[in-house]
Amino acid sequence: MAHPTVAVLERHLSLYRRLWRASVFSSFVLPVLFLVSIGIGVGRHVGEVGGVDYLAWIVPGVMASTAFQMAVSESTYSILGDFQWVRGYHTMRAAPIGIRNMVAGWLLYVLFRVEVAALVFLGVTSLFGALRSPWAVVTPLVTALVALAAAAPVMAFSASISHDSYFALLFRFVMIPSTLFAGVFFPVEQLPQVVRPLAYLSPLWHGVELSRAATLGVSPPWPVWGHVGCLLVFVVGGVVWAAAAFRKRLQD
Repeated sequence: MAHPTVAVLERHLSLYRRLWRASVFSSFVLPVLFLVSIGIGVGRHVGEVGGVDYLAWIVPGVMASTAFQMAVSESTYSILGDFQWVRGYHTMRAAPIGIRNMVAGWLLYVLFRVEVAALVFLGVTSLFGALRSPWAVVTPLVTALVALAAAAPVMAFSASISHDSYFALLFRFVMIPSTLFAGVFFPVEQLPQVVRPLAYLSPLWHGVELSRAATLGVSPPWPVWGHVGCLLVFVVGGVVWAAAAFRKRLQD
């Protein structure tokens, strides 16, 4: 028998093999179309931001936000469904699979989804000449960290609720504001001083700044270890919360 975590990962990959066509547009085509329309189309009117053209400036933001949105979206209905409707996790619990295996297996699946999309996106953007530094090769590591920082607490939230109506609140008050105000489309410094701390609380902002530093070859606003440390806090806190939520839910 495969390692329990690998078995959980295989189960998710087997399900995705039947559904992957439905995710091609949102995971691969949409980010590229968005990049062309905003980065090139709107970029002609914006000009330069921070001394570089808008296309090169927005590429790392779109890459990080794509990873963030994929991680959040994947960790909502799929998690709740496996508890509430399909009861897949109850089936796993009856097998020799522990809580940590369920959590780790899901996070590995999210990493697989995000990293494939990030590598494709990175390859496409390189054709546009939007990567200005050899450090761009580390951006998949940044997107992986962003994905984990988003997926871990969201999967914990999904395991804690009993109705999918709560996801509307998550999308409206967390995912969309994070995407709009975390430095993806414009510098956070343009926000009012009183609002900026809200952007700093978002894992997406840290991912955007690390990705931008890598693709442009510049220093991020905070030390690298500060950004990475904040993302790791989300990852560790989310994993601990997820393990507790899974354990409580499977006892019901």
